[in-house]
Amino acid sequence: MITRLQHIKHRIKKTAEACGRDPEAIRLVVVSKTISADRVKEAIEAGVTDLGENYVQEARNKFNALAAYPASWHFIGHLQSNKAKYAVRLFDLIHSVDTMKLARELHKYSEKINKIQDILIQVNISEENSKSGVYVEDTRDLVKQISLLKHVSIKGLMTMPPFFDAPEKARSYFSALRNLRDRIVDENIPNVCLDELSMGMTGDYEVAIEEGATLVRIGTAIFGKRS
Repeated sequence: MITRLQHIKHRIKKTAEACGRDPEAIRLVVVSKTISADRVKEAIEAGVTDLGENYVQEARNKFNALAAYPASWHFIGHLQSNKAKYAVRLFDLIHSVDTMKLARELHKYSEKINKIQDILIQVNISEENSKSGVYVEDTRDLVKQISLLKHVSIKGLMTMPPFFDAPEKARSYFSALRNLRDRIVDENIPNVCLDELSMGMTGDYEVAIEEGATLVRIGTAIFGKRS
């Protein structure tokens, strides 16, 4: 696992430098869903600083087991509104906010614990029915509405392109997210900072970096195939 982790970090650095970007501007979110707390502990000891989880209950067990270890926890799966109260206690950044209903719940429970919850807006760039996320044409309005909530802070956008066997086919989806981000930034919406672009996974993270990703979500290439 440590060798694979070092290889991924090396590829991220090389890809960033090749397209004129600062490698330090790209964070590796190691996807630890279904991975035991012991193996996650190993990853943290090997230098992993950001962990991505898809399920609140599973993450809570690991979070408690690894509370003594320094790591930033990211929620990257589909978050149901009724799990918001648990999510705000566990996660530093929630990547998958796509409705006003969910944003309000996160705001409500963050206010109760005096926290400002950092979030990303998940955009369904490909408009696939099987995927969560707000459609491109509705993203700006959702950002504007959420920006009024004092205990939620929008830090950027997230997307998942369709699955392709050739990474290059995902490029247009990544560039579309970046262009959408740039258009929203131009509007100078108060209380909104869109520095983060969460895009790119094991199969296509290098293309995502070339198109501006600041957070890449990689699990299989580090932990191996999940059982």
